[in-house]
Amino acid sequence: MRVRTIPLLVGLPLLAAFPLAQGALAQGGAEDEQGTVTVELVIATGVEDREPVGSGESFPADVGRLFAWLRVTDGAGQTLRVVWIHGENRFPVSLEIGGSPWRSWSSKQIPPEWTGPWTVEVQAPDGSVIQSTTVTVGDDT
Repeated sequence: MRVRTIPLLVGLPLLAAFPLAQGALAQGGAEDEQGTVTVELVIATGVEDREPVGSGESFPADVGRLFAWLRVTDGAGQTLRVVWIHGENRFPVSLEIGGSPWRSWSSKQIPPEWTGPWTVEVQAPDGSVIQSTTVTVGDDT
């Protein structure tokens, strides 16, 4: 009979510890849901199979169209804004993030005469910049 009470005594401390561990997991999960949105941003000449192709930091003046490809983590349910910036011109595009991680992209037609630096910003719903990069189109010298 004592053999049966030993597992109960051993099991009681484990049962007592389990709610603490469960609470810690729940708290970590809440932090993940409210965690910081992270964005990987790649500028490319295309997107195939949801992956960027022809990525780079400089493109010819006759590139025609560029793509801002994003992999977003911890942004599910949010609408992020991709803003293409050339000089004083700003071209915003809203992207709804459906999960985590989530891949999405926007594209911008690039007229051949609009050479020089282009900045692409990814903004949170509050307008703060999460990620940005600058590329060069054509010869800016």
